[in-house]
Amino acid sequence: MPAPARALTALRSRGFATAAPKPPLSALTAAARSKAEQLSKDWKGTSATGENTKNFIGGEFVESKATEYIDVLDPATQTLLTRVPETTSSEFDQAVSAASEAFKTWSRSSVLTRQRVVLELQHQLRQHGDAIANSIVLEQGKTYADAQGDLLRGLQVVETATGIPTALLGNNIEVSKDMDTYNRRLPLGVCASVAPFNFPAMIPLWTIPMAVATGNTLILKPSERDPGAAMIIAELCQRAGLPAGVLNVVHGTVPTVNAICDKPAIKAISFVGGDRAGKHIYERGRKTGKRVQANLGAKNHAILMPDANKNHALNSLIGAGFGAAGQRCMAISVVVLVGTAQSWIPELVERAQKLKVNQGFEKGADYGPVISPAAKQRILGLIASAEEQGGRIHLDGRNYEVPNFPDGNWVGPTIIEATTDMRCYKEEIFGPALILLKADTLDDALAIINSNPYGNGTAIFTQSGATARKFENQVEVGQIGINVPIPVPLPMFSWSGNKGSFLGDIPFYGRSGIDFYTQNKTITALWKAEDAIGNKASVDMPTHH
Repeated sequence: MPAPARALTALRSRGFATAAPKPPLSALTAAARSKAEQLSKDWKGTSATGENTKNFIGGEFVESKATEYIDVLDPATQTLLTRVPETTSSEFDQAVSAASEAFKTWSRSSVLTRQRVVLELQHQLRQHGDAIANSIVLEQGKTYADAQGDLLRGLQVVETATGIPTALLGNNIEVSKDMDTYNRRLPLGVCASVAPFNFPAMIPLWTIPMAVATGNTLILKPSERDPGAAMIIAELCQRAGLPAGVLNVVHGTVPTVNAICDKPAIKAISFVGGDRAGKHIYERGRKTGKRVQANLGAKNHAILMPDANKNHALNSLIGAGFGAAGQRCMAISVVVLVGTAQSWIPELVERAQKLKVNQGFEKGADYGPVISPAAKQRILGLIASAEEQGGRIHLDGRNYEVPNFPDGNWVGPTIIEATTDMRCYKEEIFGPALILLKADTLDDALAIINSNPYGNGTAIFTQSGATARKFENQVEVGQIGINVPIPVPLPMFSWSGNKGSFLGDIPFYGRSGIDFYTQNKTITALWKAEDAIGNKASVDMPTHH
């Protein structure tokens, strides 16, 4: 590659805009172009036709005065959709100030007022879900059906948050004569959420409803790679009646993240993303006394037992390994084949070969492009490393081409037989590549999983209850599927990833989400009955109707 081209690639890999020409909007298919134009027309904060994404501060969508912008490109064509500002320090301070001011009144609003806003947000999200899904397809590359699933899983958290009056119920007991002890859950203050590129709707919706329903205000920083869904959600929050300043959206990269970590007014940070960023945010945020929850990397294993329902198991592994181009923190990226299940490899490869990779609006697409050229090159490098280290590539997705989309970030389905000392096993690929390991027994397979530093999710496929029970009890992973490939808990439960996949003491949504966004006050009060004011005061329980 010539030196200028290398320099351009380096700039793009960091995400910053360059002077290089981008394909015009006409490079999109007619269907994609129509949706891009409609998004730009209908929504105040986002663009899919080349204009700038705005900040959302104090209830207003405002053009940033930034001097640096990040290009958001359609992963299937490299068409410029929007430009994301590196939010200035002054603009960030304005957002925090707006959130701090709004907290004074929002934190004192009744729980029923907050519930009504969440109920209306649920309605708005259902009414405008197609716009959010369209934005995800254009910016992130998911298929339209998968983008709808992204929104749906976030919407489930919104629906759970509508039960906030019950969730905030306290305890009360008379500990002595005329003396009561009771507790109240109160909001923390201004909180922050740093969201990843792979779930541009779901992760903001993990945090927004939980934070605001409990009386907090929130600074949201979406991924600079695909901010459109978050901007639409912000506008829907406004339509739902959320007061100005309760939710603010700022953009950027490291400087914005560091500002979130360092600002004393921000009391808590919720993060989902990669290891390096997550560890940085956790350590830097904790130094300033913040409460931090951080979901990091993963290497999720599935054990395939010889007694498994073969058809269900193989289809499940294909869906969990290659859906969303493997860009899920709960994707199955390693399959441990036990005993005679190793003979099923050809059938697994045959089913993977049938997957259709295409632009997300195209009919029949099973998954789309990976997020960026840099991501593609990293994935291809990990596939090549397996070959160099003696792994066997059963299905090679390199040099994958999609008709009519020559510039897409395509990686075809890839299946690699490897060992645990290979780089392709040790590193999170985050792409459509499935690693196969062999084990003689269930105990051997468990030893492989438990030796891995990550603990986000795991699964086993078996028809034996005893095998499943042993696996459930002995595997050192937080979220376990039994004949379920991606065991993400519904939001009435809480996220339970562990080991190297999570930093913090309080995980996401469910009861834990309430705990993360609130602080307890315990009150002991004495009101002597004999001190009651008035004639013939009675403190007895009334018996009349």
